Amino acid sequence: MSRIGKQPVTIPEKVDVKLDGHTILVKGPKGELSRELSQEVEVAIEGNEIIISRRDDGRTARSFQGLVRSLVANMVEGVSEGYKRSLEINGVGYRAEQRGQFLRFDLGYSHPIMFELPASVSATIERQTQLTLESVDKELLGQVAAKIRGLRKPEPYKGKGIKYSDEVIRRKAGKSGA
Repeated sequence: MSRIGKQPVTIPEKVDVKLDGHTILVKGPKGELSRELSQEVEVAIEGNEIIISRRDDGRTARSFQGLVRSLVANMVEGVSEGYKRSLEINGVGYRAEQRGQFLRFDLGYSHPIMFELPASVSATIERQTQLTLESVDKELLGQVAAKIRGLRKPEPYKGKGIKYSDEVIRRKAGKSGA
């Protein structure tokens, strides 16, 4: 039995949830999200809770129950509170600046990198080496943060590059030359 899939998702006061077949629409103070859910599970709204149950006890239905419950819970939390992801830029001359919906990165390459943010993701830059991304969609936020980190991954010798603020880079010793 799925332990996560059995738990109901509680709906906060300011959040409105609508079901249309297998499409769920969640509206809240931060924005709105919609998602097409799997045919293997049934979603029901009872009072201020969303209950996810599976159609049968098949392997795919069992695996989708917990997944759908987590996705719906992330949607509800996203439209009510939102998500944040912080990135740090380390390295001499490495910096970021915001230009409208674009981020300009100087990361030691021969050219600056212009990165376009999706419409539902906003960025704030504290100092030139601290970047905070905010969004209502947890999945999209993680994907954008991973793409930005991929522009210059942190290297293990000097720690230069873009890393998540809670990430720890395991450092290596350099050459031991005479």
